[in-house]
Amino acid sequence: MDKIIELQNVTAGYGEDIILRNVNIAIHRNDFIGVIGPNGGGKTTLVKVILGLIKPITGKVIYYDSMKEGKQQKIGYLPQNSDTDKVFPISVLDVVLSGLAQPNRLINRFSKAQKAKAREILESTGILHLADKNFGELSGGEMQRVFLCRAIVSDPELLILDEPNTFVDNKFESDLYHTLKKLNEHKAIIMVSHDVGTIAYYVKSIACVNRELHYHQSNIISQEQLDAYNCPIQIIAHGSVPHTILKEHNE
Repeated sequence: MDKIIELQNVTAGYGEDIILRNVNIAIHRNDFIGVIGPNGGGKTTLVKVILGLIKPITGKVIYYDSMKEGKQQKIGYLPQNSDTDKVFPISVLDVVLSGLAQPNRLINRFSKAQKAKAREILESTGILHLADKNFGELSGGEMQRVFLCRAIVSDPELLILDEPNTFVDNKFESDLYHTLKKLNEHKAIIMVSHDVGTIAYYVKSIACVNRELHYHQSNIISQEQLDAYNCPIQIIAHGSVPHTILKEHNE
């Protein structure tokens, strides 16, 4: 498969606080990577490096082919917590259209074709009926659906989701994984999660991030491998569906 992004010997952090060391990973078209690891281990920092929000202290990030230009539109991002002002009077359709906004432009005017595309995305996720509703009136699950639509409306080559099943209902979680499976047919996906037991059913490979990154080229990972990766997650099986809990760990 063709590479779209590659991190080579990346060390990153904030000021003198080093969070990640010597990270190497290549993201290919149609990859579906589950990123696991403890709080404070560097998962969010890894996402920021890929998004270009922070620059590596050492090492480099390579964007291949069409990712080289306009990568803001080539990477869709569903954050764990959005900074969207829920009081500001903005419609659901406008929130989705903001995913098409061009950076460094004071005014973004959207064409009829772009608005039609946004409505098409809303329809595909089952929330077209909310298009004209005030965003601040939505439930948590509805908001996450809208944020997902915003993340994919530009048809990005890479979709990054940071703990997408946090603070949402079970219906959204089920629909989300079904949607992601379809999206993965034509785009790469990185999903950050604590729940390796659930995401293992959907992802193709797993990256454990705990200051360093250990990449496992399979969605099947054993407790022994997690321990070897210094990834403080314990796998517990309940019937046919495994679940996970975090072990105690010191940062």
